[in-house]
Amino acid sequence: MTEDRGESLRMIRDSAAGIAPRTGDFRRIRALRFTEPGFDRAVFREMCQMGWLGLTIPEDAGGSGLGVSEFCALAEELGASLVPEPLIGAAMAARLLPADRLDAVLSGDRIVLPAWQEAPHSLDVAAGGTTLSHGKVTGKKLFVGMAAGADAFLVTTKSGPALVERDAPGVHLELTRTQDGGNSGTLVLNSAPAEAIVGDAEAALETAIMATSAYLLGVMDRVFGITMEYLRTREQFGKKIGSFQALQHRSADLKIQIALTRATVEAAALIQDTAPDQATRMAAASRAKARASDAASLVTRGCIQLHGGIGYTDAADPGLFLRKTMVLAPSFGSAALHRARFRSLAPESDED
Repeated sequence: MTEDRGESLRMIRDSAAGIAPRTGDFRRIRALRFTEPGFDRAVFREMCQMGWLGLTIPEDAGGSGLGVSEFCALAEELGASLVPEPLIGAAMAARLLPADRLDAVLSGDRIVLPAWQEAPHSLDVAAGGTTLSHGKVTGKKLFVGMAAGADAFLVTTKSGPALVERDAPGVHLELTRTQDGGNSGTLVLNSAPAEAIVGDAEAALETAIMATSAYLLGVMDRVFGITMEYLRTREQFGKKIGSFQALQHRSADLKIQIALTRATVEAAALIQDTAPDQATRMAAASRAKARASDAASLVTRGCIQLHGGIGYTDAADPGLFLRKTMVLAPSFGSAALHRARFRSLAPESDED
């Protein structure tokens, strides 16, 4: 990593501190759970005004023109604070919008979210039965994250992306609450009016996969820090429980998982920014997501166990991290799906 890029990443992380401080509490996160839309539009607008949504959008389109590494650095900080605002999904949609549709989106005044998935185990944005014909879209999209807050949807079809307004005729949105207190939407389109969009949905999806991996890295890193502080302060039998050898061994195992995930995610992000070959970039993204999904599940559960009985209560913060992991680990492809894709793209390579 060059010195300039390292400084850029540090500046991105520092910029997140005002909204997503690693030392902050979780009162805002708890207050937003199981509400609609499940996040604060004012906070989302503030994020956009700081340039976060347009981080990877070219400068001539109103963005910052930075790389996936910078976006992943930001996503990690968001994960460490369990930020519920749908920045990753909105950034995926924004990557596909034409410049004349971006102003209100990049300012945060308008929220456009991607609707791309039609089956639980698929990463093919052009697969399925959603069609665009004569300015009308028909089909069904699943697992639209934080859909309750969308003003419009960027829908993938066999013939390319299409922009569909949420309140357009023929649009039906069914919401389901998720474990972390957010929501997921099933979008049913019946000859809904749509605007055809020219854009590379596959490239936008790969960036979202990487950002979700980085978010999960932030989740596990923060909950591990909270747990280590608990072990240093909690006493039992007249001793700090962090001095117990069995707990030290379990903590060391979790720390190794975090270190391996960080190395994998950072290496994959660099590959996204430098590798010319699409298959290489896709394989790296799958390797990162498979590891992040599995490791986050292992680390969050392990941290709850290290807290003992209190860790299983809703009042304990580690439970928030586990619930977030339960939602995001399968999002943008489960670990099993990405392992299978990695094997198909890099059959001669060894997995983690």
